Amino acid sequence: MPRIAGVDIPRDKQIGVSLQYIYGIGPSLSQKILAQTDIKADTKTNSLTEDEINRLRELIDHDYKVEGELRKEVNLNIKRLIEIGCYRGIRHHRGLPVRGQNTQTNARAKRGPRKTVAGRGQRRGMTKK
Repeated sequence: MPRIAGVDIPRDKQIGVSLQYIYGIGPSLSQKILAQTDIKADTKTNSLTEDEINRLRELIDHDYKVEGELRKEVNLNIKRLIEIGCYRGIRHHRGLPVRGQNTQTNARAKRGPRKTVAGRGQRRGMTKK
């Protein structure tokens, strides 16, 4: 398996798809990188030459923020928002949706499993035993 930016990319896939296993590289950036290095996107990763792998590795290392460096930058941005106490920082801190999504009926993934509340099971018109 070729190792690029500290990630083992799969051998049996096309290089355009394999590059997307690197954090920070999506479909469009993958195509852009391959165009800059003159590699066809439909080439299988295991048929790349050492020279092509080295060109990919050097281009990604020098020109793009990926993997650890990018994760660190994103986490620092979130910590900064929390520290200054802005609305987005408060939402991050509380574990709620940050970008204005509805939370009354949705956002279960962010809020976690339902918490039952005592006294909610009684319906109107029902008598206590």
